[in-house]
Amino acid sequence: MKTIDKYLFQALDNYPYSLEETIESLDYAFSYDAKNTMVLCLYGRIQAEQLWNYEEAKNYFQEALAINIHALEVYPHYLQTLILNEDYEEAQKLIDFALTIKGINKSDIYVKKAILLEAQQQFKNALKEIKNAKLCTLQFAFDSDITEVEKRIKGKLELLEKKKKQNKNKKDSKKKSK
Repeated sequence: MKTIDKYLFQALDNYPYSLEETIESLDYAFSYDAKNTMVLCLYGRIQAEQLWNYEEAKNYFQEALAINIHALEVYPHYLQTLILNEDYEEAQKLIDFALTIKGINKSDIYVKKAILLEAQQQFKNALKEIKNAKLCTLQFAFDSDITEVEKRIKGKLELLEKKKKQNKNKKDSKKKSK
């Protein structure tokens, strides 16, 4: 095992519970190989998930993909960052490309597509992408993540339907009172 792998594993093991140790291990790994896509991806995740610095996170993810377009570990985190930063058009383009990459977890990418559509309040289309995610999933552990996203989207759809009914009832009661 290479020394960089040791430090990378330490960083992954510590994240997100011990950020100081994560950064220390990442810095060591980076000093051994500044073009390691896993290291750059984790730096990006820290920027996005812990510091909410989405633009800086995007830079790390872009740098990793410039080094290796097949760095499969980058796509889900990069997509989540784009969605949170409301870069919807860019996220859609990245999803379309990611789905063409051999070996990528397509189920994970379809879930990100559903989340993108959810963020744009296209809930019915989002549920269609959840179906695609379910059809592509090959990992039992990932099923619960898909189900949680599906429940959240269905809950929002129900809220919209209730709101429409309430608005309709208000309009009907106004008409009757006239």
